[in-house]
Amino acid sequence: MADTTSSGQSGGSTSNTIDSNHTFYIRPSDNPRAMLVPVQFTGIGFCSWRRSVLRSLSMKNKLGFINGDCPRPQSNDSSYRQWERCDDIVTSWILNSLSTEIADSVEYVQDSAELWKELEDLYEQTNGAKLYQIQREINDLSQGSLDITGYYTKLKKLWEEISTLNAKAQCTCSCTCGAKALTHKAKQDRRLIQFLMELNEMYTITRGSILMMNPLPSMAQDFSLLVQDEHQREIKPSNHFNVESTALHAGNIRPSSSNAKPSSSYKTNYAPNNSQGHSQLQYKDRFCTYYNRTDHLVEKCYQLHGYPTGSNPN
Repeated sequence: MADTTSSGQSGGSTSNTIDSNHTFYIRPSDNPRAMLVPVQFTGIGFCSWRRSVLRSLSMKNKLGFINGDCPRPQSNDSSYRQWERCDDIVTSWILNSLSTEIADSVEYVQDSAELWKELEDLYEQTNGAKLYQIQREINDLSQGSLDITGYYTKLKKLWEEISTLNAKAQCTCSCTCGAKALTHKAKQDRRLIQFLMELNEMYTITRGSILMMNPLPSMAQDFSLLVQDEHQREIKPSNHFNVESTALHAGNIRPSSSNAKPSSSYKTNYAPNNSQGHSQLQYKDRFCTYYNRTDHLVEKCYQLHGYPTGSNPN
């Protein structure tokens, strides 16, 4: 759907149809009350908020209004009114994405480019201070109570923030000697070691296996191995319980034949020769909370837990 506007010069009017790919095109869904990001900026986390805003404006083909690619035309230009209308809606989007206090302080800017520059001057930290803060967070970060996914996600976010600050120092030219690929591999290996260093001690064996690989695996492969190990640890206690329950059940099964002898492979906790500290008590001191009577404990109540193999319930 094309946007049709009318602009008058010398008392006349001219109808201009704007292509949907043009920067001045406003879609029907472009509401001036909309927000560019789901969470308003309150003064903390400007870098993350900035990236989200730039991504949203790029999707709407309005990024040129704040980065200088679409400057303000002359007032007598035929496209001036179209530009002004688009700039106003971009300004509204950015203001709606700010908290009330911050929006009030920058409300009287002339255009979206001035608004964006003022926000960067106010809240964008210098690279040195920001690098120091992020690197300190990385050094202090350890797995602790986090699972593998939570720990990796938190660390990866800090790595991406450092990469964003160092974007201008990254080489974008084509490389034919292979040095660029080797540099990237060395960077990924350093991050892998950094990730493995602060894992909990329960992953010592898996960590050692990863470090023995030559060459070192990628972060994706390392993450996959650790997640598998984590899942195995979650399943193991359940399997262990099932084995013990099966053994207890097998020990309580009576022989189907009168000539069959009871198996001695399994022992229950209620065998007379089993001692768990309660055998030192006298019969009169033993009290069962299930029957509310003396002579035995609830841990060895046959009626509650089952009778030993070969015994007579009567």
